[in-house]
Amino acid sequence: MKTERADNPKRPTRIPPPKMADLPSTPDGTAEATKTNLEAQPHPSKKIDTSAAQQSGQGPKDEREGLDFVRRIVEEDLRTGKWGGRVATRFPPEPNGYLHIGHAKSINLNFGIAEEYGGVCNLRYDDTNPSKEEEEYVKSIEADVRWLGAKPNTVVWASDYFDTMYQYAIELIKKGLAYVDDLTADQIREYRGTLTRPGRESPYRDRSVAENLDLFERMRKGEFPDGSKVLRAKIDMASKNLNLRDPVMYRILHESHHNTGERWCVYPMYDWAHGFEDSIEKITHSICTLEFENHRPLYDWFIDAVNQGRPADRKIWHPQQIEFARLSLTYTMLSKRKLLQLVNEGTVNGWDDPRMPTISGFRRRGYTPESIRAFSKHIGVNKMNSTVEVGVLENFLREDLNRRGARRMAVLRPLKVIITNYPQGQVEQLDAVNNPEDPAAGTRKVPFSRVMYIEQDDFRETPPPKYFRLFPGNEARLRYAYYVKCTNLIKDGTGNVTEIHCTRGGDSPDGRKVKSTIHWVAADSAVDAEVRLYEHLFSKPDPEDVPEGQDWRANLNPKSLEVIPHAKLEPSLKSVSAGEKFQFERLGYFAADPDSKPGRPVFNRAVSLKDTWAKEAQKGQK
Repeated sequence: MKTERADNPKRPTRIPPPKMADLPSTPDGTAEATKTNLEAQPHPSKKIDTSAAQQSGQGPKDEREGLDFVRRIVEEDLRTGKWGGRVATRFPPEPNGYLHIGHAKSINLNFGIAEEYGGVCNLRYDDTNPSKEEEEYVKSIEADVRWLGAKPNTVVWASDYFDTMYQYAIELIKKGLAYVDDLTADQIREYRGTLTRPGRESPYRDRSVAENLDLFERMRKGEFPDGSKVLRAKIDMASKNLNLRDPVMYRILHESHHNTGERWCVYPMYDWAHGFEDSIEKITHSICTLEFENHRPLYDWFIDAVNQGRPADRKIWHPQQIEFARLSLTYTMLSKRKLLQLVNEGTVNGWDDPRMPTISGFRRRGYTPESIRAFSKHIGVNKMNSTVEVGVLENFLREDLNRRGARRMAVLRPLKVIITNYPQGQVEQLDAVNNPEDPAAGTRKVPFSRVMYIEQDDFRETPPPKYFRLFPGNEARLRYAYYVKCTNLIKDGTGNVTEIHCTRGGDSPDGRKVKSTIHWVAADSAVDAEVRLYEHLFSKPDPEDVPEGQDWRANLNPKSLEVIPHAKLEPSLKSVSAGEKFQFERLGYFAADPDSKPGRPVFNRAVSLKDTWAKEAQKGQK
């Protein structure tokens, strides 16, 4: 990227903070462009009036219904030719942690809009803070973005623009719009004031241009210790928007940067860098979450300040920022800082722990990119903060895996069954359907023999009402096999049932009906496996809802992980690859974990099935 250097123009008049009265009536990407565009659009339930666009030959030939407000802005900009017919978006994560499900919403929005409207979307690492950035995060981010199906136009780094942004800072100093301040961080906060009290000007605010240039250059050369000086914008210490009260542009950090090495010891603040990164890349629609709405006037002020006094052919690009509501899920924590705490404190087993709301955690647990994209499309994009039930996301995974997940039989908590009238040593190979939702998936063979395992919950010595599985004297159907009737049971010294005896029936030639079908695994050919069952990481829908004096960790669910070390699986599951997904019949959807070894698979439960008996049992307990 070409670095644009200042020509040391004469100092023009001071740029005031943006005010409503100063805004142009035509949207041009300045402070109220988003608001103006939004107000021009009809209600989401209405159709876009495309008649003018059709007459000009630029608009769609069909009316678009149900567009979210961001896409309505994009379509209106294309109709009016505002950006010359271009659509350029970006996804700009800071590489200080793994991406989470909230980022997935932003990824699908930014890359989706670019794809739908023939535009481009960049993956940009916002690496302006060397003290928190690691190569591990960089690799994980790109892997997650591409796993979700996004195709970056290019992969870029904010640090690649450090030279350009530094020259912009020099320009502002020469224009009298920035100064070096010696106040400490605490003093700057004190001087900034509050929402009800205006701020006070720093005693260093009126340093000369020459002194500021000299000090800033010496800051760059590393002559001063961390925290001793900062570069601040000279805006308005009485502004109602605290972001405009002389914000810090650069701070001193004697830290090695993963991309620039030891070259810099002054680093740009996020607010200073954000708008210029979009500008350098000529982004047309800079899509951010709502917490950046109050920062937008500052981003606009920075770009306008650089453009002040420049001829038209040297003015830098002015993107349009649009804010939308971020994703919130019940039982889910989406603060990267707090997720890092969970990792560092050993509460979870790394960023990709299947209990974590990270994209890598969802992937390891067994989620599919298709299910997450469908979920993102379903919840839509709006301007109102709200919380989505995590069950909505789970249902999209069920729907997706129901179509694609091969069926297999597995017994998690085995109870031995001996079919007393079945010949010893005999093994039958029975046909089992791979996926009833996909006839092309065909069938497989499963071995059937005298000794087998069923789930402990599929037998009750004393059955409760509406229980139709095995109990003494009752008959049930074995999946893909025969009817069996419980005739006897064996207990250990503590009274626990350890073995049940059954007799095999036929295929119901007398027309009798059996109300329950249970799954099973033949003992001789069973594969021993570890199965990990996951529940919500937090016990409350809002993890931050804690009694006074406690923090969010008080809501951690101690039962979020259950490890079953000796589950029994049918032999077709003996050798699996990490990430392979199956429906364990009647139990849920499971994915092979990277911890799997040859002959010793490890499975994670991605999501359970809807269990009508569990609901009945809960009613009985109540």
